[in-house]
Amino acid sequence: MELSSPARGSDPGLAVRLNSRVLEIIPLSNDNQPPRKRPNRQQSGGRNGRPTPGSQGSRAGGARSDAPRSAAGKPGAKKRPARPNQAQQNRRRAAAAGGAGAAAKNGAENGKNKAPKSRSATNGSITARTRKTNRWKDSKFRRNVLAGFAALMAVAIIVPLVAFFTAYAVTKVPEPEELVNNQISYIMASDNQTELARIVPPEGNRQNVDLAEIPVHVRNAVLAAEDRNFYTNPGFSITGFGRAALGQLLGRSGAGGGSTITQQYVKNALVGDEYSLIRKAKELVISAKMAREWSKDEILEAYLNTIYFGRNAYGISAASKAYFDKDVKDLTPEEGAVLAATIQAPSTLDPWTNRERAESRWKYVMDGMEEIDAISRQQRIDAVYPEVKDPSTTANLSFAEGTNGLIKSRVIAELEAAGITEDQVNTGGLRIITTIDPKVQNAAVETYHTQREGYQEDMRGAIVSIDPKSGGIRGWYGGDDPVGLDWAGAGLQTGSTFKIVALAAYLDQGGSIYDQFDSSPVVTGETEVTNVDNQSCGTCSISQALKMSLNTSFIRLTRELDGGAQAVADMAHRLGAAEDLPGVGKTLTENGGTPYEGITLGQYQSSPEDMASILATLSNKGMYYRPHFVQKVENNDGEVLLDNTNPEGDQVVPEEVANNVIAAMEPIAAYSNGNSLAGGRQSAAKTGTAQLGDTGQNKDAWMIGSTPQLSTAVWLGTAEGKPLMNQWGGVMYGSGLPATIWKNVMDQALADAEFESFATSAAGTGSYYGGDTSGGSSYQAPAEQAPQEEAPAEEPAPAPEPAPERAPAQEPAPAPRPNPQPAPAPDLGQLFNDLVNP
Repeated sequence: MELSSPARGSDPGLAVRLNSRVLEIIPLSNDNQPPRKRPNRQQSGGRNGRPTPGSQGSRAGGARSDAPRSAAGKPGAKKRPARPNQAQQNRRRAAAAGGAGAAAKNGAENGKNKAPKSRSATNGSITARTRKTNRWKDSKFRRNVLAGFAALMAVAIIVPLVAFFTAYAVTKVPEPEELVNNQISYIMASDNQTELARIVPPEGNRQNVDLAEIPVHVRNAVLAAEDRNFYTNPGFSITGFGRAALGQLLGRSGAGGGSTITQQYVKNALVGDEYSLIRKAKELVISAKMAREWSKDEILEAYLNTIYFGRNAYGISAASKAYFDKDVKDLTPEEGAVLAATIQAPSTLDPWTNRERAESRWKYVMDGMEEIDAISRQQRIDAVYPEVKDPSTTANLSFAEGTNGLIKSRVIAELEAAGITEDQVNTGGLRIITTIDPKVQNAAVETYHTQREGYQEDMRGAIVSIDPKSGGIRGWYGGDDPVGLDWAGAGLQTGSTFKIVALAAYLDQGGSIYDQFDSSPVVTGETEVTNVDNQSCGTCSISQALKMSLNTSFIRLTRELDGGAQAVADMAHRLGAAEDLPGVGKTLTENGGTPYEGITLGQYQSSPEDMASILATLSNKGMYYRPHFVQKVENNDGEVLLDNTNPEGDQVVPEEVANNVIAAMEPIAAYSNGNSLAGGRQSAAKTGTAQLGDTGQNKDAWMIGSTPQLSTAVWLGTAEGKPLMNQWGGVMYGSGLPATIWKNVMDQALADAEFESFATSAAGTGSYYGGDTSGGSSYQAPAEQAPQEEAPAEEPAPAPEPAPERAPAQEPAPAPRPNPQPAPAPDLGQLFNDLVNP
């Protein structure tokens, strides 16, 4: 910008301004002629020419007039003006500063004359002013702007397209059969019809169904609710993606677009539901490719088996059960619309908790069904909102009740031991067929609850029934708490029931049931062991001592064994007792070492499962089968993952040893308060009790017994080890309530079974004078043997010829009592009890 003063002889009221190639003639005021006096720095405001407040420039417009006249006065001169000296520069700066101050003052006095908003400096005689340039009129500038915008748009379009097609090319969409959805597994009884429990995945209840099993009107309800153009769209929605992208850019975390059914499935099954543009882009790419590689029916089937409907139900099949307690194939159009309506917001559209909103959404779905011609106009008019089930009545479909919960825990543990992982259980939709016989199971549960009425409230019980010929567990009752302590597998003192193990060890070492033993008191350590009520047979066969449950005879038998008490422990392990238990360590030992002689009298712990298994092995001629719950496992495709239908057994003791033990046990059930089985069915049994210190009371009461078809153990006790009382307030014995429960369970379980006899070897037995024994303390040994079913009732095996070699001449058996049903007596003498329970 260049300024000049009027030339000599020209009109003093005009000034010339050259600014941005525009020549302007500006009137000047006569009252403000620029002075010639040179301004100092204080007046001019400094080098920058900016005045201090109130200052006046001395030569407000004269900077240009001091230029050489030759240069300024020649019109059209092209010669550049000479560079002014320092004095001239100072004068010009002072003039400019003074002019700006004067302009500011004049503007304040003359408020009516508003100057244009521009940078200016004036003192009344010369005015300097700048204008904004309209650069958009510059064609070159316009071209540059448009080119930049075009480049930006090209990047915004081409880069995403390149990224999309690159991702599309490298993305692999799995085949429909490769995607396994977490779904519920069923635990069934041996009939494959009775459901015992379910194993529900962590994310909820799910059971896959084929698309053909889902009624067309139910499928159409879902399409009307979620994607009415499903069969014609490309599998994704660009507008929906755009809305989601815009929402993300604007920071709206809840913003999203209308996803197609294909996109919803991809999100649920493959990419997750994290809200981000990257996740949304992956969803878009996979959906586009899936729509080309999968059929629409395959996508719809997968979607209907994975989408969440609320009430912990994943998939249309689980939802049908949860809301209407019916199979999906039985749903009406109205019911299908109810389920489809919940998909949008399952937690808030449950008709049970929010009927108004749920029904409003249902109407939208029904209208959509009419729109896509899934129902007629008349059907829409006649449609009535259906009633749904109370969630509390269907929620238990995902849980096991009562003792079935304990069975479920055992089944899961068994599957893991067999190599079937938790992931397989949760994703495979397994059908687990167990060995549980509904008849035996019902007999065990119902008998216990019926027979225990009138007894102390804190009494607990356990019942285990095993098939001796396969090891399959036919019945299991361990308590009513599905997640509580399982008494059927708990370590409990076994009392005199363990005498059969000692007898098996003795026979295995060459002994005979005819061998004679003294029944008088015996000293062990510093304690004298006696028999209950000082019973004695003098010197009698060990089989008779078993019937009379004579403690002293069996202590002497234990001393006869090579290895003593350790031989009894070893025999128990051979017959099926566990070597180790979690949290306990080695079983049937004294602090990890050799057990005491009291092991023969049940000093150490074993479980009801152990005792049923040990007896099952003896009932099956010494052939051991591992006890198990799982018979067969199939996945959702019908593939067999595990098959225990024909398990292999192991001959753990000679057949004659097992048969002779069973022969010695045969008369006991009939003597135990007349608890022989119905119809005279043959059985082998043994009672037992464990005393509570020196109180004279019993804290554990047992009855174990078997036939060739079934071996059952019954235990009664308390959680705190309190005294057990009978219904009259007296001491409870194994021949009391435990024997009654055992008989009822066996009679019901075998009601339709054929009568079978034991393959017993000849065994001489005398009359049984009864009595239970007490025990000490022990660790539980898990049962691992196959149970046997009961044999047809027969008279006890006749006394055979005396056993060879070691069997001394048997004393004549005393004449049997006319009515062999005396009141039972405690098993273990007080002195021995003091030893075991100091």
